[in-house]
Amino acid sequence: MREDIVILGGGLAGSEAAWQAASGGANVTLYEMRPKESTKAHKTDFLAELVCSNSLGSTDNISAPGLLKEEMRRLNSLILHVADEVRVPAGAALAVDRDQFSQKITQTLESHPNIRILREEIAEIPPDGVCIVATGPLTSDKLAASIQRITNSQHLHFFDAISPIIDADSINMDVVFRASRYDKGGGDYLNCPMDKVAFDTFYAAMMAAEKVQPKDFEKATPYFESCLPIEVMAERGPQTMLFGPMKPVGLDDPRTGRWPYAVVQLRAENCHGTCYNIVGFQTKLTYGEQKRVFRLIPGLEQAEFLRYGSVHRNTFINSPALLQSTLQLKVRSTAFFAGQLVGVEGYTESAAMGGLAGINAARGLNDLPLVTPPPTSAHGALLHYITTTPSAHFQPINTNFGLFPPLSARVQDKEEKRAQIVRRALEDFDGWRKQSGLS
Repeated sequence: MREDIVILGGGLAGSEAAWQAASGGANVTLYEMRPKESTKAHKTDFLAELVCSNSLGSTDNISAPGLLKEEMRRLNSLILHVADEVRVPAGAALAVDRDQFSQKITQTLESHPNIRILREEIAEIPPDGVCIVATGPLTSDKLAASIQRITNSQHLHFFDAISPIIDADSINMDVVFRASRYDKGGGDYLNCPMDKVAFDTFYAAMMAAEKVQPKDFEKATPYFESCLPIEVMAERGPQTMLFGPMKPVGLDDPRTGRWPYAVVQLRAENCHGTCYNIVGFQTKLTYGEQKRVFRLIPGLEQAEFLRYGSVHRNTFINSPALLQSTLQLKVRSTAFFAGQLVGVEGYTESAAMGGLAGINAARGLNDLPLVTPPPTSAHGALLHYITTTPSAHFQPINTNFGLFPPLSARVQDKEEKRAQIVRRALEDFDGWRKQSGLS
């Protein structure tokens, strides 16, 4: 078989990339190192193995994850097709029989006339030809070293230290105040002021909160002192927090004219100001405890979390510095990156990026223009985030409505607002598919 495209990695992203590229007429060679080389997370030799939960997330038709799934279905996604076939009861979530899921995907790809699967490890990104790198968060050390050489080592990360992201509409603006420290930068930050009683209550809750236990392969990975989990700072004593991310110096509360006892700062996560990052609050608290404890922060009593914080072993590139909106490397247009490696979180998000990489790789071979979905769609909003976020603050993220451009008119009702975002997304996405010849 003539080899047009090489794909590295047989996870969700690599499998979807292979399917989309082959469906576009390309001859694909998919490399998967298992079973010759194992990982510390996988249990089988099947492609697209779900190594954590068996849930692909919400199917609610007015949720961002549900919208992303619908867009993938409209692109004839293999991952979504098989997931729908082997679905198990899980309420509004798309949960699957994980063994049937990976087996069916493996069988489908093995039987495709345009796909060849080779079970061996690739230690280098091929210097010639079209390649899609989709090796995921557990990329082998050898291939990671190759990625470092091509992308510059400072743009490859091996540890996630992620702070929570809050929906801007859920922040109590009557409590927080806008200011930058010592007025440098104007009102760039939202500041949640705490008096001593509020701080002591928050500190006690933090110390008592339940934490996620590290996996075996994460235990040997040390924390960076510059991005310690907030609860580790708390364990070192309250002054560590007060002289760290919660320091009040230089922040005059306009209602008192004085510095608060402590401050939690929120930084805009996008140019639309629809979501805010809790600065310096990377954490290993469980999701339930994050919701409980962080809602003790003044102004965040009703906070809606678009992304919870985490600290875990991961491998991802600094996509805003490295990738075009077509998922091509800026320094090598024949190399595409996809999946969690580009800084998206979640099964569906990883597969979606793999699908786009496969579509564009095949289009390039056919001398067709490469495509980027509209930013009003779930695919396009994710792509816009991973390719335009300031690289100094880039961290992986799940799809959420905070990534979407705001509606042209303000809508007060939350459900109606989301319904309008979904309607706009699907209309724009279908128009893009028709224009691109993908419908």
